[in-house]
Amino acid sequence: MRKPRATAATSGPDGLAPAGDVAAIVAGTHGDPFAVLGVQEAGKGFVARCFVPDAEFVTAYTLTGKEIGELSRRDDAGFFEGKISIRKRQPLRYHARNAGGDWWLTDPYSFGPVLGPMDDYYMAEGSHLRLFDKLGAHIIDHEGATGVHFAVWAPNARRVSVVGAFNDWDGRRHTMRDRKDTGIWELFIPDLVAGQPYKFEIIGPDGVRLPLKADPFAFESELRPATASVTAPPMAHQWGDEAHRGYWRKADPRREAISIYEVHAGSWQRRDDGTFLSWDELAARLIPYVVDTGFTHIEFLPISEHPYDPSWGYQTTGLYAPTARFGDPDGFARFVDGAHRAGIGVILDWVPAHFPVDEHGLVKFDGTALYEHADPRQGFHPDWNTAIYNFGRREVVSFLVNNALFWAEKYHVDGLRVDAVASMLYLDYSRKAGEWIPNEKGGRENLQAVSFLQKMNKELYGHHPGVMTIAEESTSWPKVSRPVHEGGLGFGFKWNMGFMHDTLEYLSKEPIFRKHHHNDITFGLVYAFSENFVLPLSHDEVVHGKGTLLHKMAGDDWQKFATLRAYYAFMWGYPGKKLLFMGQEFAQRREWSEERALDWNLLEFAPHRGVWQTVRDLNYLYRSRPALHARDCEPEGFSWLIVDDRDNSVFAWLRSAPDGSPIAVIANFTPVPRENYRVPLPQAGKWREIINTDAADYGGSGMGNGGMVEASGEGGGVSATMLLPPLSTIMLEFVTD
Repeated sequence: MRKPRATAATSGPDGLAPAGDVAAIVAGTHGDPFAVLGVQEAGKGFVARCFVPDAEFVTAYTLTGKEIGELSRRDDAGFFEGKISIRKRQPLRYHARNAGGDWWLTDPYSFGPVLGPMDDYYMAEGSHLRLFDKLGAHIIDHEGATGVHFAVWAPNARRVSVVGAFNDWDGRRHTMRDRKDTGIWELFIPDLVAGQPYKFEIIGPDGVRLPLKADPFAFESELRPATASVTAPPMAHQWGDEAHRGYWRKADPRREAISIYEVHAGSWQRRDDGTFLSWDELAARLIPYVVDTGFTHIEFLPISEHPYDPSWGYQTTGLYAPTARFGDPDGFARFVDGAHRAGIGVILDWVPAHFPVDEHGLVKFDGTALYEHADPRQGFHPDWNTAIYNFGRREVVSFLVNNALFWAEKYHVDGLRVDAVASMLYLDYSRKAGEWIPNEKGGRENLQAVSFLQKMNKELYGHHPGVMTIAEESTSWPKVSRPVHEGGLGFGFKWNMGFMHDTLEYLSKEPIFRKHHHNDITFGLVYAFSENFVLPLSHDEVVHGKGTLLHKMAGDDWQKFATLRAYYAFMWGYPGKKLLFMGQEFAQRREWSEERALDWNLLEFAPHRGVWQTVRDLNYLYRSRPALHARDCEPEGFSWLIVDDRDNSVFAWLRSAPDGSPIAVIANFTPVPRENYRVPLPQAGKWREIINTDAADYGGSGMGNGGMVEASGEGGGVSATMLLPPLSTIMLEFVTD
């Protein structure tokens, strides 16, 4: 139900505003200040009214500088009014004076609205796909003046004002216009420039002033611990990445080499004094490193504005603002462009599942549960003490869908990895009986979240071909990476959490016991093609006491390094796209912490350098051999060669694709060399050893097959007899004539 509104002011015969309206403006309680302030009709002429605290005298001028009238002070708090000599309604400037000096200001209440009826229509319908061009703070030219247009959704508020240092954080001075049908409040503040901190002062439906709120659509924010939004200039960056974007627009990512380097921007490297690198410094260091190491994409942990460093960005308060930790928004645009020019894609970790309850954020935004559910059984996340978005509200869905489109359009990002999808899909996620509300059909599925995810994927893929979405989804929900028109959620890819869990569990066992856990490796191929999978060895595996990947491997130090190298080659030969968290490419020993940089000095030591060289060579092979990537998501590209040799802990399979030579992947997960080991192969002839993780250059024992094996058809079926080095993976590529 809409709250009652103050009636429009009427001027008396002398053109004076009613005393009640003057008092309400001064108190900041008037329901419609545009009916009082600015230019108002009075008989056959016009009066001007303004609220300018601290002024003793005010003279009105046109924007062209013509003096049109002296205003009288009706209230000592700063309410002025008076007749002005103009023939038609127009924006005004005021010259204000007091004993301490004088100043000029342009009257925001003398300007008309910026938003139009079509904006109202599409916003109310929840179908507006360019909200980021309408809401938030935009520097524009309007009715002859330059300033900032503010617009925010707060349908249950009694009053919304823009506050900042420019008005002494006084909510009475820039009260916004209420577009009653949509719940959008807007105000054009002339003469305001870029770089100004601001917030919204909101009076809730109960008349209580809320803690000041940051702008949900803010495009720039203050550096924490400050929490204000900042008026941002229009993006000035000139893009030069059309070749990169054009390539991916035409590509089928399922058949492309995708090897992702997951990065926490605040702790990959730091300056000598421990402070964060800027985006430009990151570009100068990170992009060449990723190119050299052979990855195809950088995936950043969330870079949207967030108040708390240890949240790693997953508790975001500013979905539309790149965090101020690394510089201004244009700096991030330069980083993405630089990555693209170097042939590297940029994926953002994106968090539409929940948001923190910091008072300056979205929680109880207009005094009511607006973005979240009111009922904690639906609106509160017990795992993270956060609020859950109300996916049943079209304005909230529109806010989130627009954010996905925003990153793709404004910052040219190549993809979104969507965090915590499982928590969105199930109403009973991390909840006991009685702590959740079933859906309309009595089930546990969050049908509104399903609808949101489908809409987000349809709009993103529809408007930005070449951009991909990746779901972090840990359950057996069907068709996560299938198109919406086939009943799927519409994601391009899904993280294969089962692969990560099973393989790490297997390799944590002492080699002598691995034969009892053989199925941990083979089971994954039962479902490997049920989705388009990314194989993730992510940040989640190297925090909270879990240790690093190196320390998850069983055995002494030599065995740990050997097993890790073998594991990486096993993974790079396994069907699915690849993801590795920063530091694991050189076998970081210390568990990751967001408070410090990686231990880059480790690259000075041969075992660590050997792991890095292994990853680098694997990336090169993966990208250059179609057999290793072109059928990552299709069963036709995989066939077992050896699946049941549990006693020796040996696995072998064939990867193939129409455009490349077949490649055999053979892993020996014991420290025992297997001499004269027979491996079935599909073709007789020479097979070149294209990688051997036991090579001396990698830090291994140097055992191998002299770079080549010969397969023959003797003894029934084609096979080759070879040496399998200890704790190693080798790849053999068929040599065509």
